[in-house]
Amino acid sequence: MGLVDTHCHLQDPAFDNDREAVIARAVDALDWLVVIGDDLENSRRALVLSRERIYATAGFHPYHADHVDESALAAIRRLAAQPCVIAIGEIGLDYFNEFSPRAAQRRALEMQLDLAQSLCLPAVIHCRDAEDDMLAILRDHAASLPSVIMHCFGGDGLFAKQCLDLGCFISFAGNVTFPKAHALRDAAAATPPDRMLLETDAPYLAPQPRRGRRCEPADVLHTARFLADFKKMEYEVFCTQTVENAHRAFGVARTENG
Repeated sequence: MGLVDTHCHLQDPAFDNDREAVIARAVDALDWLVVIGDDLENSRRALVLSRERIYATAGFHPYHADHVDESALAAIRRLAAQPCVIAIGEIGLDYFNEFSPRAAQRRALEMQLDLAQSLCLPAVIHCRDAEDDMLAILRDHAASLPSVIMHCFGGDGLFAKQCLDLGCFISFAGNVTFPKAHALRDAAAATPPDRMLLETDAPYLAPQPRRGRRCEPADVLHTARFLADFKKMEYEVFCTQTVENAHRAFGVARTENG
């Protein structure tokens, strides 16, 4: 049964020794996957890795918000013109690790949301400990975007409902499988199956059966099995639904491979 890893970082140095083997396992197990950019150089590297069934995004993570100016946006716009780029991201707010000032993060997020709107591309959102500001910004932008993907969702059930009310997709990573992830499971309970996405955030957050080891895209199967059980759905039905959601969220046309 096919799946989609909607968010991984295969350009990360953690994969330098066996990247092609990891990719081979991924394309054997999954319908397709998305390699995420988080600054200009990593966005370029994501494009280099793109090929059949491997897509890319381009954008500046909030850690790098200080680098977002008109020149940087122009560079992201050029990358986003490539057919393999299917979203702007990951972009957002991170008040847990304030590697950039909050005002700079908010400015960079709004500039990149405006870029996504102008390009008619989805936005992949990173949000950590910044729910109120994120909701305020998304209320002004979500309706004008093809879709908004709340990546590696880290909030509770209430925040999930607030994001769903704005039309967002909620993407769950391996940490939803951790025994003490009660708030994440509340969020999963609040998320209807037709708005749920799966991801690994590889090489981070390996799901419980592989916890403590490097995560890779094929590990999304463990998260899928956990959430199918949690949502009391047949595994095949759940997988089919999340793949359909990924096609809708990212505007990726179906092929004979999925």
